[in-house]
Amino acid sequence: MTIETSYLAAFLVGLLGGVHCVGMCGGVVGALCMGLGNNLGAEQNKTAKQNFLKVLPFLLSYNIARISSYTLAGILMGGIGWLGSHLITIYSIQQTLEIIAAGFMLALGLYIAGWWKGLASIERLGGKVVWKRLEPFGRRFMPVTTYRQAFFLGLIWGWLPCGLVYSVIIWTISTQSPLEGGLLMLSFGLGTLPNLLLMGVFASTLNQFIQQPWVRQVAGIMIMAFAGVMFYRGF
Repeated sequence: MTIETSYLAAFLVGLLGGVHCVGMCGGVVGALCMGLGNNLGAEQNKTAKQNFLKVLPFLLSYNIARISSYTLAGILMGGIGWLGSHLITIYSIQQTLEIIAAGFMLALGLYIAGWWKGLASIERLGGKVVWKRLEPFGRRFMPVTTYRQAFFLGLIWGWLPCGLVYSVIIWTISTQSPLEGGLLMLSFGLGTLPNLLLMGVFASTLNQFIQQPWVRQVAGIMIMAFAGVMFYRGF
């Protein structure tokens, strides 16, 4: 894949992986919106459109920060890949990293489709090592009543242990470039945005759609197809 194609693929992985994003991040987005509904004096007869327009600035603030955290992680991991390529004199290191990234992407597709839950163990490990230290900081910004609180909550929530995010982060290492790694994660983050914005207002309807097995399976198969392309390129 060319660099531009990789960015498009990362965007589509984020979009298709939305079936997983809603499960992982939907809770905090739903809680954020319910809290805002109370704080903004939302009435029961308000239409979905009116409620959406009220919470949209908060959702954007939260998601801009969340995607910023992803981009920072991509810059760091792309930098690690760059450093490793200069310290380890292996001719095929980029191909090796791409094959490893493809393996994670394949596991992600199987995970989203519901055919193999191996990535769940990585998420649990991340929860024990990383999230238990960050989660108390996130609680300081809830309930959300200001854009600033939404932004800082998003910055912290961007580090939530997630097999989807981890798979793309491994991919960024193979770029061997902080810039390309950051842009790859930015593209991925933008792909996750539509699902989480809709989750803020249409949680019930979106959940019912995403929980249908065929939706998850189609998304998983398409992600596995990306994995196939990455394997082909690596080999």
